[in-house]
Amino acid sequence: MTLPEIPPRAPLLKSIGWAVLFLALGFILMLALSVVGAALFGGIDGLLQGPRGLILQTVSGLTAYGFMTWAVGLRGAKLTLTDLRWAPLSQAGRGLGLGLFLGGGAAGLALVLSLVAGGAQFLPDGGTMSQYLVQVGRTGLLLAPAALLEEVMFRGVAQVVLARAVGRVAAVLLLSILFALAHLANPNSSGLGLVNIALAGVFLGLTFYAPGGIWTAWGAHLGWNAALAAADAPVSGLPFQIPLIDYSPGGPVWLTGGSFGPEGGLLATVAIVLATAIAWHWGRKELA
Repeated sequence: MTLPEIPPRAPLLKSIGWAVLFLALGFILMLALSVVGAALFGGIDGLLQGPRGLILQTVSGLTAYGFMTWAVGLRGAKLTLTDLRWAPLSQAGRGLGLGLFLGGGAAGLALVLSLVAGGAQFLPDGGTMSQYLVQVGRTGLLLAPAALLEEVMFRGVAQVVLARAVGRVAAVLLLSILFALAHLANPNSSGLGLVNIALAGVFLGLTFYAPGGIWTAWGAHLGWNAALAAADAPVSGLPFQIPLIDYSPGGPVWLTGGSFGPEGGLLATVAIVLATAIAWHWGRKELA
């Protein structure tokens, strides 16, 4: 009986080079486009502040990393869209839906645990239900492209080329550390918060190998962020103004996350680990 051949892994240094090139040049181009955009549409001051700053950074980032996906990934590293797990559009809706369900469910679990075990509360705030729904919709539209940008950055070319050299699980772990470090400057960040973001990177990296590919990872990322924002909870330290309700995190901070949001607390760790186990189950054939 002849055993099937195991495809040789790509050279490590070459794979690291492609990954670094993709991440570094994409970041430089994103920064340059952000500065140019700010100068054209409102001045450099306040570039990183508020929704307009987020929109500018997101558009610049998607442009930059979209170009780098083509230049470094498709042209340089000779990857295909299949390699990058851009599932056909016919599968995009299902993948996005699965991701939204898993990410939103994990965020909901973190919030419920905070209410039950951490003394968190939802307090009444000004506004009407219609105002709440409109603001939640606007916030979701703001968060969707931002989540896609981070998936293209961290679960795109870099993860695929690294996986060819060190294996998919190791690549997920490496990129998850970078994913956490990218949030180091977020308001009210903490050690546990960064650990949870790294765990979230593992969770998202595994959903990338679930059916639906990057669409599923994008949905999971958006589902987590949007569910927290809809509950008026901070997302990785970033607050959102949602009418009708006011989220009070309770305490202690190490349990509920405090002003960093649920991601800064141990209860969110539980929710992320459970979601990660499900993502592993979904993608275990690809990760074997």
